[in-house]
Amino acid sequence: MDAQTRQSLARRIRTQRVAALGTIRDTAPLVSMVLYVAAADISAVYIHVSRLAQHTQALRQDRRVSLMIVEPDSGEMDPQTLARVSICGDATETPPAAGNYKDVKSAYVAKFPRAAVTFGLGDFVLYGITPHTARYVGGFGKIFDLAAEDFRHLASMTT
Repeated sequence: MDAQTRQSLARRIRTQRVAALGTIRDTAPLVSMVLYVAAADISAVYIHVSRLAQHTQALRQDRRVSLMIVEPDSGEMDPQTLARVSICGDATETPPAAGNYKDVKSAYVAKFPRAAVTFGLGDFVLYGITPHTARYVGGFGKIFDLAAEDFRHLASMTT
């Protein structure tokens, strides 16, 4: 993957606001929409979710997840060519006592100001999704498989 493609992928991960979260609930797949923020070094993607939500209950049963981040569809081009990345990894709770909790919370609230109130509610929890593999489709014929170490190369890419 060349530098321009890595930069495009890093920008996609850093700037999009919503993603499709795939979990396994009671042995069946479940896909939900979630808000997310990426760690500064893109080593993890964080979601802040209610313990009451089905996807959170699924995370508690099985921490394996998939997160799909897609370029917005403006209706002007073939939707098959929209840039997208599907990240497979593990979701782990990030408790308030974790060393990075305050930084992640600040980044999340900066991206989603209305979410500030949910950090004060007892039923919301922060999860970090650590990528193991990913598949990036940057457009027609631009398809790349990524490993966990490839995400380190994205960290140096500016938006």
